[in-house]
Amino acid sequence: MTRIAPVLPLTFALAVALATASCTTTTPDVAETANGPLRIEGTITAIDLQPWSYDGNATVQVDADGRGAVQVQLPARWNLCNAPPVDVQSLAVGMRVQAVGAAAGEGGLVVCEDAAHRLELVQ
Repeated sequence: MTRIAPVLPLTFALAVALATASCTTTTPDVAETANGPLRIEGTITAIDLQPWSYDGNATVQVDADGRGAVQVQLPARWNLCNAPPVDVQSLAVGMRVQAVGAAAGEGGLVVCEDAAHRLELVQ
């Protein structure tokens, strides 16, 4: 006779706990302001333009002041955006920038929806 019966309640309890934990939400690192777009300022730590090769969003990772890493997404098709295109060729790791955009995913933002959205150097 096998002794599987005592293991089943423990397995079920573990499965329920994992399912519950995976459904909880976390507060994003970037909070949307009540009056408009998100604004962050910080230092560029990485630039990934590879997603543009298949119409995905390029990302500029910014170490935002007091918030940590924020993924700033730049669309491949600027002609579909209200925001002016970002001159990514002028950006480099280590530069200080300000990003204004709409909330995206967990703590990120997208520069596209509004004419006021931008990613620019801080002087």
